[in-house]
Amino acid sequence: MARREITFMKATLEALSEEMAKNPAIFVLGEGVGKRGGNFGTTTGLYDLYGPERLCDTPICERGFIGLCAGAAMTGTRPVVDFMFSDFILDAVGEIANQIAKIQYMSNGRLKMPVLLRGSIGIGHSSATHHSGSYYSMYAHFPGLRVAVPSTPYDAKGLLKRALNCDDPVLFLEHKSLLAAKGPVPEEEYQIEFGKASVKREGGEVTVVAIALMVQHALKAADRLASEGVSVEILDPRTVSPLDTEAILKSVRKTGRLLIVDESFAPCGIGAEIAARIAADGFDDLDAPIRRLNGLHAPTPYSPPLEAAVIPNPETIAAEIRRLLEE
Repeated sequence: MARREITFMKATLEALSEEMAKNPAIFVLGEGVGKRGGNFGTTTGLYDLYGPERLCDTPICERGFIGLCAGAAMTGTRPVVDFMFSDFILDAVGEIANQIAKIQYMSNGRLKMPVLLRGSIGIGHSSATHHSGSYYSMYAHFPGLRVAVPSTPYDAKGLLKRALNCDDPVLFLEHKSLLAAKGPVPEEEYQIEFGKASVKREGGEVTVVAIALMVQHALKAADRLASEGVSVEILDPRTVSPLDTEAILKSVRKTGRLLIVDESFAPCGIGAEIAARIAADGFDDLDAPIRRLNGLHAPTPYSPPLEAAVIPNPETIAAEIRRLLEE
């Protein structure tokens, strides 16, 4: 495949544009997705191609337009909800968890629900507590939803392509601090199957499962530890629902140690779910207790120094790996 480097944002825009060109049933709905091109450039240029019927600006009424998209999906269209920040759709959790996630079951499979809900997550850029949530652990709790959390431009395009071609509802969550990150993305057509983790770095002494921005921080920590002779394997689940437990178990069989790095809150989080599954099915392969490293369980501050202090970084990840190796 040809190698070129583009940004995470460009990769998702390509995926959406290519699929809209192929499938007239796809339309995008949200605040500022029309002429303005989306808050993060997610629909730049698409209004000129497809007009106001397929790039639909909305008022600030998330529950209303997400419910509208649930109904539209039942009629055979493929709605894309661009909600900007994941905090904003908390007002629509009833529609997501009680309607969108359940309708295929409630209709005995007669109705499909190909709704894609996409938007930014994560702490950074002085976004403060109303614009910094992630919430993927919450959505992974509900049967019927698929939840993708890519960490690279390549994964972002492949997973978005998959989301736009499946009949299940998908939460596609994009860390705002990754949107400008560049990486190799082939020009050829490809999709990434849900529930398939990616080994971002091979190693033999400790497994680090990291999510979204934490993948990049973990890679930097592993580079530093390599100079100390420490071999770290880094695994990116890419989707938290479905979760590729088998890939994590395979890595732990090799390394004997597991650290889960997640900037979202620890209580009832996805790290707890991963730890429980590995403890149940991989206990005999563990040489030390499973460790978790999370963001602080506190509202996100606006102040840049305080904001930086509440989430893991390469230094704190490296320090936690050293402690785990001492076990």
